[in-house]
Amino acid sequence: MTDSCLFCGIAAGDIPSVKVAESPSTYAFMDINPASDGHVLVIPKRHSRDLLDISADDLVDVTSAAQRIAKAAVVAFDADGVNLLNCSGAEAWQSVFHFHLHVVPRYADTTKDRLEVPWQPGTTGDPELIADLGNRLAASL
Repeated sequence: MTDSCLFCGIAAGDIPSVKVAESPSTYAFMDINPASDGHVLVIPKRHSRDLLDISADDLVDVTSAAQRIAKAAVVAFDADGVNLLNCSGAEAWQSVFHFHLHVVPRYADTTKDRLEVPWQPGTTGDPELIADLGNRLAASL
């Protein structure tokens, strides 16, 4: 835990939240800036800055908790779908630098759902660039 981390304070109970679920290693709570009705954040209790910093064990625990919550949210809120979202780094929209997964129930009813796709799915990219980037990434693994 770090003294200046908002999510560490929430996990410790020092900052109020609407708790949804808790395990020895994770804490899930309602997002106060929701993208849709029922938006939940799932965090590791142990501080890690982002996806590049979190331990594999904590990542598994958070992801498993998020899946369990997503399944329950679809049923509890009669949602039409769900997104799991992680933002890693300021340029990727991370605003709280403690790893977290957003569980965002999705609805056809736009009065319940304010999240919009920020890119054009279905727009084909440059095949040569895609191949080059894929090859460079594979080589770095």
